[in-house]
Amino acid sequence: MTAIHLVVLNYNGRHLLEECLPSVVRAAELSHHDCRVAVIDNDSSDDSLDLLDRVYPQVTQFRCANRGLCSYNEVLPRLDSPIVVLLNNDIKLAPNAVDPLVEPLLPGSEAHDRLCFMTTPRCWLFDGVTYEGLQTALRWRWGLIQAVSDYLGHERVMYSACLTASAGAVLAVDRRRFIELGGFDPLYLPGRLEDLDFCFRAYLAGYHARYLPASVAYHKGEATFRRELGAERSQALALRNTFLFQWKNLRHPWHVARHVAALPLRFAGDLLRAPFADRVRRFMFTKAFFEALGRWREQSTVVSAHSRRAERALLKGLDWRRFVDDARRDNTQRDDGPRCVDNDSVDVPSQEAAGGVLCAAGGAS
Repeated sequence: MTAIHLVVLNYNGRHLLEECLPSVVRAAELSHHDCRVAVIDNDSSDDSLDLLDRVYPQVTQFRCANRGLCSYNEVLPRLDSPIVVLLNNDIKLAPNAVDPLVEPLLPGSEAHDRLCFMTTPRCWLFDGVTYEGLQTALRWRWGLIQAVSDYLGHERVMYSACLTASAGAVLAVDRRRFIELGGFDPLYLPGRLEDLDFCFRAYLAGYHARYLPASVAYHKGEATFRRELGAERSQALALRNTFLFQWKNLRHPWHVARHVAALPLRFAGDLLRAPFADRVRRFMFTKAFFEALGRWREQSTVVSAHSRRAERALLKGLDWRRFVDDARRDNTQRDDGPRCVDNDSVDVPSQEAAGGVLCAAGGAS
């Protein structure tokens, strides 16, 4: 049996731990692997630690300063498990979620994928019927990159194993590769898009991430983030960090031009909406842009150095239309879901994945 850590990130989430942690512990117990559950507490001021001491003495505790997902950067080097499942505190796991999620990361398993650095499950909201995603694709919208799971036609993809552009609230990682890639970038603190940045770096390093719908999780959805910061601030951070992601990572002339060309339209839209927007949302895009500029200068960010050709191929390969087109084409040829497609943009071995067949990214957008 391979040792696997399931690590929950918590900040002032006693009520969420009380609701969700039992499912994580249960999934660990039902796995065929030696699973150990741990909680990273980001300097909570509630009684989260008291709950853990009283009810879950078997759960290891790590206490960190509140640095959002970047706390994983501090804790993962201290673990000895080759695979670590990273979970928000508002995630519930299905009883059999762990094994199909980690199989591609396990050397020696039938589903082992030597270039896979991360896997994600199929994720529902707590109602069990609303698909939240974790099969994520990329799309452009008025000069900005978005990572989305509810893109038009996602229903064709959600039950088939394939690549994913990013993860979010629950993912399994190869611990060694997580450390090698530098983990989550503190540029994005307090949070939003750091998972997309992490995955983007990994893809450009020659790895890939896989969506495995045979593994199932349930998400309450930004339960800590919205409570602490509010919905408007959460949206503003997403905008700010989108700017930071693009300025750091996108070097291809077409991508830069697409971003710059849309800025005047974005600023004009902000101005036209201002008389009708409430005080918090007024000039949200403009304020996010200048906040990103300040953050950029403050952090002395190192611009990503990579092949522009590889960057272009990656964005084409993870474009939402590619996933839908592949699923549509392949479903007309066979009844059992998408087949493996050509690997012309991402070096992916053609092999069966847990819960389906790997759909490689590549080709035209």
